[in-house]
Amino acid sequence: MFRFEREQTIVEVGKVKFGGQPGELPTPLAGTIFYKGHKIITDPKSGEFDRAAAEALLKKQEELSELTGVPQVVQVFAEAPEVMIKYLDFVSNFTDAPLLIDSTDATTRLQGAKHAAEVGLQDRAIFNSINVSITEQEMAVLRETSLPAIVLAFNPKDQTTVKGRMEVMTTGAGLMEKGLLDIAKELTEKILIDVAATALSLGAGPSERATYVMKTKFGLPVGTGIHNAVSAWTWLKKYKKQIPEGKDVYRVCDISSSVVHVLCGGDFILYGPIENAPYIFPTVAFANIMVAEAVKEGLGTKPAEEHPVNKLC
Repeated sequence: MFRFEREQTIVEVGKVKFGGQPGELPTPLAGTIFYKGHKIITDPKSGEFDRAAAEALLKKQEELSELTGVPQVVQVFAEAPEVMIKYLDFVSNFTDAPLLIDSTDATTRLQGAKHAAEVGLQDRAIFNSINVSITEQEMAVLRETSLPAIVLAFNPKDQTTVKGRMEVMTTGAGLMEKGLLDIAKELTEKILIDVAATALSLGAGPSERATYVMKTKFGLPVGTGIHNAVSAWTWLKKYKKQIPEGKDVYRVCDISSSVVHVLCGGDFILYGPIENAPYIFPTVAFANIMVAEAVKEGLGTKPAEEHPVNKLC
């Protein structure tokens, strides 16, 4: 357990605060809805989905957030611009949680950002992400809207080291004319950093060390989707099929990976499918309480009033 010497920026999006010293704020959790292959989607091309099922998932995450004191974010994924708009409208009307605009398609992302600004969601929408593949069109929309944004520290030339991640943030690593962080500062005032968790043996460990390094260097909120290290673990995927308890073992590893990020000083977690909310929220609440108790006694960090340590103990 530790405290950073550098002052830590707290970024507020909607009603959720990201950042600060370890043990100061609870760790926001972002569950993904409408991801590729999500069973609640009935027609991927038109974006038709089971509204009752979607509402139940959103309600469950919200209930768990209120119960544990761990803030919630909804990661809205879509594969086409018109579908993104439909999903954003649905989710934003159901919850006041921050919305993470996410897609593998640049046009879909930028249309989502434009729509969020047009309908008054710019204070609680987060663009995912500013990365080495960001287009001029995306940057233009961000300049216009000033949406909060995640900066993805993924370096395709060096995916496995802390150095590679830092270089893409500070210099562009020969892939951009300037570092991603400088680019982000030209586009928005509210910046979150994703250390780009990769597979085990391919930089998963260094991605968590980068959490500590980047908070030390930049003082900005740092998070990631650490569960990606589990989903890409070849051995575990094989083991999952070999024993009767395989699915349970996989889920335990997937959920418990979040504890690693909390203990490394991480500020937010993209935890994957929103169906995992009943497992992830109590787990992260536990980790938050452990850290808060440790740093309060030894380092003098005072937990926020809404922290799980004050709600569940």
